[in-house]
Formats: sequence, C-alpha cells, structure tokens
Amino acid sequence: MTDPIVPRVVFSRCLGFDACRYNGQAIHDSVIESIVPFVEPITVCPEVAIGLGIPRKPIRLVEEDGRLLLLQPETGRDVTAEMENFTAAFLDGLTDVDGFLLKYRSPSCGLSQVRVYNSRAPSAGHRKGAGAFGERVMARFGPLAVEDEGRLQNFDIRQHFLTKLFALARFRTAVASGKTVELVVFHTRSKFLLMAYNQTAMRRLGRIVANAERLPLEEVVSAYRHGLHAALARPPRRTSAINVLQHGFGYVSDRLTSDEKAFFLRTLERYRDRRVPLSVPTSLVRSWIVRFGVDYLRDQVYFEPFPEELVSVLDSGKGRSAD
Repeated sequence: MTDPIVPRVVFSRCLGFDACRYNGQAIHDSVIESIVPFVEPITVCPEVAIGLGIPRKPIRLVEEDGRLLLLQPETGRDVTAEMENFTAAFLDGLTDVDGFLLKYRSPSCGLSQVRVYNSRAPSAGHRKGAGAFGERVMARFGPLAVEDEGRLQNFDIRQHFLTKLFALARFRTAVASGKTVELVVFHTRSKFLLMAYNQTAMRRLGRIVANAERLPLEEVVSAYRHGLHAALARPPRRTSAINVLQHGFGYVSDRLTSDEKAFFLRTLERYRDRRVPLSVPTSLVRSWIVRFGVDYLRDQVYFEPFPEELVSVLDSGKGRSAD
C-alpha cells in the first residue's frame, strides 16, 4: 500500500536545519534526517526568535516565588516575558499540524528532563521539568505526535511516534475533504490499527462515524478527533498486536497449507516470547495479502502505517522497551 500522506511537523531548528544552538552548532541525528524527507517541516528556534543571537550565553529555568523564570545567568537578563509572548504568537499561528519534534533537555524546547533550578545561585539544586516553549506545546498540542530527538532513540517510542504521526495526518486529510465518506474510508482503513491500540476505542469510533443520530459533520469530526487522540495516546501492547495478526491470519488461513499455518503460529509464539521482532510475523501476513490479493487487508494501514523507507531506521533493535 502506497500512502501519499505528508504530515506537517514542527521541528526545533537546531535539529539539522540550522546551526543555531547556543554554541553556534547544529545537531545531526540519523533518525531525524531519515524522517525529514517524508514530512513537511516547520522549523523554529524560540531563543533566536526572541533575539538571543548565535552564539549566545546559555539560559536556564529558575523557579522563584512559585513562578518559572527564564534567565540568562551570565548577563542577568530575564527573557521570561519575551519567551511567553513569542510562544503564544507562534502557537496561535499554527494550523493543520500533526506533530512536533523538539530538542531534548533544552530550557526552551525540551519536553522533559529539563533542569529547573530552585534559585538563581550558581550552585542551586534543581528538579526535572519541561522547557518554557515545550511546556506550552504540550499544553496545547499534547494529543498530537509530540516527541524530542532524545526519546526517539528508543525503538518502541519511534514506532509509536511515526504510527501516530501518519495516522493523524491521514485523519486531517480526510477531514479537509469536507466529505463524510472520506471519514468513513479513514475509519475503515484504520480498523486493524485501532484494534491494535485500543479495541474498545475502535468500536466507539465506529459508532461515531456511523452517525446513527444524523449529527452535523462538524460534530461527528469533533467527537471522532477526541476519540482518536485518546485511542492513540499510548503504544499498543504486545498481546494486542498478536490479536490483530491472528485476525488478519483468519482471512487467509483456509488457503494455506498445514505447514504454513504451523509456521505462522510458531512465529507468533516467538514474538510473544520476544525472540523475534513484530516485523517478522507481520511480514508473513503481508506476503499472503499479496499472494492471495486480499483487498480488505491490503487497504489496512496497520500493515504499512508509515513509509517503508523508514522501517530500516526503526528495525535496528536499539533501545527496545519491554511492554
């Protein structure tokens, strides 16, 4: 299945787009570089945007009297208001975006693991939090595909991020058509994907798109969007993936030999025991979809949730987390 969907993604500009870090450098990351050709990038460097320059003295977050301040210790400059104003204006101007990829641990763009100091003293203690810009992104766009480049080193997080990103882009495209039929097509093609993430949500979304109450399309879209965000909030469990593959297997099993059936079931058990990646049993089902020309399965985005060219990046096995 070839999907001509192009997600719109906001990137921290220093992630290979421009040498705009505080030290005048850029970050070159192989995962980011692999993703960029398949999306429409929108870049931002909040620190440069508020006039801090390149290179510049580092800034830090300081918690003082219950308020978070963004300070430049070496100059004594307080840029809290400038950052708040820029962030509000920039986020207000965003339309039709599907996700964000921001700089890990940055006091402006970081989404987590950012040092928040408890005083202005050079030796002050700190806790972990979000950056001044990143925190507002999460508050306003948290249900979208939002990550930082540090966390994308984890296999499962990368898989979830890209699956969610392209799913949201497909949904946006369907909604932009203004046609109920396109929403129905989106849901139909996404059934296996939604089944893998949350079967209860899949059934609920099916009822929404069926629209037995004959609600206006705008209300249906709003309810579906809310339900879709909830369904994709967390990565699918291993047992859910097995259930989906067994479901797909049921469409072709009567055309397979007993040896092929036994081999597939053994492969599923090996996946269950974490001895092979999910791509192995999934590839078996995909081969049968092609072999037998099963149109319904061929159209399911679950079997190719994002461009195949990105699979080589994902399938390195690095940083796999247990589920």
